[in-house]
Amino acid sequence: MSDNKLLPLRIKIDTIDAQILDLLNQRARVAEEVGHVKAETNAPVFRPEREAQVLRGVAERNPGPLLNEDIQLIFREIMSACRALERRVVVAFLGPVGTFSEQAVYKQFGHAIQALPCVSIDEVFRATEAGTADFGVVPIENSSEGAINRTLDLLLQTSLAISGELAIPVQHSLMSKSGNMEGVSRICAHSQALAQCQAWLNQHYPHIERQAVASNAEAARMASGDYTVAAIASEIAGTQYNLGIVSAHIQDDPHNRTRFAVIGRLHTTPSGKDQTSIVLATPNKAGAVYDLLAPLSKHGVSMTRFESRPARTGNWEYYFYVDVEGHVMDERVAAAMAELDAKAAFFKVLGSYPCTL
Repeated sequence: MSDNKLLPLRIKIDTIDAQILDLLNQRARVAEEVGHVKAETNAPVFRPEREAQVLRGVAERNPGPLLNEDIQLIFREIMSACRALERRVVVAFLGPVGTFSEQAVYKQFGHAIQALPCVSIDEVFRATEAGTADFGVVPIENSSEGAINRTLDLLLQTSLAISGELAIPVQHSLMSKSGNMEGVSRICAHSQALAQCQAWLNQHYPHIERQAVASNAEAARMASGDYTVAAIASEIAGTQYNLGIVSAHIQDDPHNRTRFAVIGRLHTTPSGKDQTSIVLATPNKAGAVYDLLAPLSKHGVSMTRFESRPARTGNWEYYFYVDVEGHVMDERVAAAMAELDAKAAFFKVLGSYPCTL
């Protein structure tokens, strides 16, 4: 009886699927035409501002019942597949396979790309600067532990620009080859992950040595070949390296998130909802920081982030990393940036890019 009721619904779904397939290929053919035009004008294959506009648009027009985030995920992959008809974009990330950085890559670019794992954040910058990769994805800030200082230092030095950002939830699991802690004498993870799970580890395994390694996925790789090592990593990394979960979601903050920056040679145009990142230093005098940031208030530009880093000159000087709402090509932002540049002892625009969806 149930098959009799399901059969007409299945036929309807098959008909709709055929229509979807036809429309997808129609879209792909138009994307190929776009690729030909881009090739004639030497335009970049990936335009993050355009893709952000598409994703915002489908969410605004979505009548349901599919959730906006699911619709955007589908369209991200459609755009990724169509983009690959022009050329597969190469994206460097902090490896090995299974890191949260790799998850961030696929969330931003879709899966129709060539992902390039790197051994360090420095190597992600080097690969992108050298042109081995078109873009790099690097962690820039964690909601629990704050800024990723090495990324900030490298952004100060590089000629690359930030062309995108995204945030992903970070859920850590304790894993081992056996799926238990018998015989384990070391717990390995990236230093940030160890810090994000410190209270849980102090409560459950206070006497086991903790060792910081290059990445959580590297810890998972180590644990896969050594019964004395347990790793803190994502469940994806655990699956990749065939580990058993000892305990899931051990991060101290259940809302733990990491923000990632997309870096490359591309400078984006306004998308309609953008953010600009800058770094600056003040003259060494009283009230300098207050005076320096006054142009933001004067021109009605909202500051969303303010982070300081020592300049390493030995003179107690600092660089200030600032995020503001708007694109550097917006009139108000441009006016504020011009005044900041005139006032600052050092000034650099790190990039303007679409805000996180």
